[in-house]
Amino acid sequence: MIWEKLKEWLGGGEDGNGEFLPEWITLLEKNLPLYKRLPDEMRQHLHERIARFVDSVRFEGCNGLELTDEMVLTVAAQACVLVIHRDGVPYPGLRTVYLYPSTFSSIHKSVDAMGVITEGRVHRLGESWETGTIVLSWNSVEQGARDIHDGSNVTFHEFAHQLDHEDGPTDGAPGLRSRASYRSWARVFSESYADFLDLTERGRKTVLDAYGATNPAEFFAVATETFFEKPRQLSEKRPELYQELMSYYGLDPREWFS
Repeated sequence: MIWEKLKEWLGGGEDGNGEFLPEWITLLEKNLPLYKRLPDEMRQHLHERIARFVDSVRFEGCNGLELTDEMVLTVAAQACVLVIHRDGVPYPGLRTVYLYPSTFSSIHKSVDAMGVITEGRVHRLGESWETGTIVLSWNSVEQGARDIHDGSNVTFHEFAHQLDHEDGPTDGAPGLRSRASYRSWARVFSESYADFLDLTERGRKTVLDAYGATNPAEFFAVATETFFEKPRQLSEKRPELYQELMSYYGLDPREWFS
């Protein structure tokens, strides 16, 4: 499988000649139109990030899904776009990625204002757990990767949650560099979230998907999807929010869509 070859490439082994294998590049170009828009230098760095990701994370197929190189690469490449400027292990707290063939179900618990707990089974496209696990529907991963203009990408969404987990509670504020960064983030995100809630409650269409109104954590994940797939629209509609995301991710995706 691909992880053994990537380990060799990363470690300078038999196949580690500094060149990503042509078949890997072909898969990325086929499944990720965004990949072809990246500058050459960034693509080279992404290759290294992908290798480290695959070396540090275990993939498992569920419900009879047989993992392929295509699946592993498609997930890993998108996950690593979010952390392309990181050094070391891309997601230190992540241990396992489970892939289902399509939509999967899980148990969801909710507590109302009276403290009554309701439990039910819900159908999902993806989940991110604070215990170091991500669960994804492969057909949703594939569809989200191939349409880079709709602002909907389950892989970006769930890996944004994983970044949010890293500093403790999943609250819409990932780990930032300084107190000043947290102050700026808190102001911009709280103002933007409040305005977004008002617009969605009034039934107004926005550049961000309405699911972001669920809570601040979902707002951050939805904003991440939009940042990478509708950067121009987001920068025009919510310039301060765009600037915060650009500072956090160290990227300006508008450059890729020119």
